[in-house]
Amino acid sequence: DAPTCAGFVAIACGSHHSVGLRSDGTVVTWGSNRNDQRNDAPTSAGFVAIACGSHHSVGLRNDGTVVTWGDNSRGQRDDAPTCAGFVAIACDDHDVGLRNDGTV
Repeated sequence: DAPTCAGFVAIACGSHHSVGLRSDGTVVTWGSNRNDQRNDAPTSAGFVAIACGSHHSVGLRNDGTVVTWGDNSRGQRDDAPTCAGFVAIACDDHDVGLRNDGTV
């Protein structure tokens, strides 16, 4: 079920799940959980951006680090960067991030 409360600043949707970013930097998920799109979602605050692939999601934290959750059947999460410096993210069946020095 979709959340009914206010305070969202961004939303994204995958094939059967959705992710919302609240103004306090927390992430809310709803929809299918067949590929752990919801069980693996982060519970902490500090997110500034979100993106959804078909069955996985990506979050950008305010420190420039990237967090992934959900399906990993095609390695969508295996190569998630562990370093900081990201300023933008996008995903579909794979993830991509833009770093603060202009590199991808």
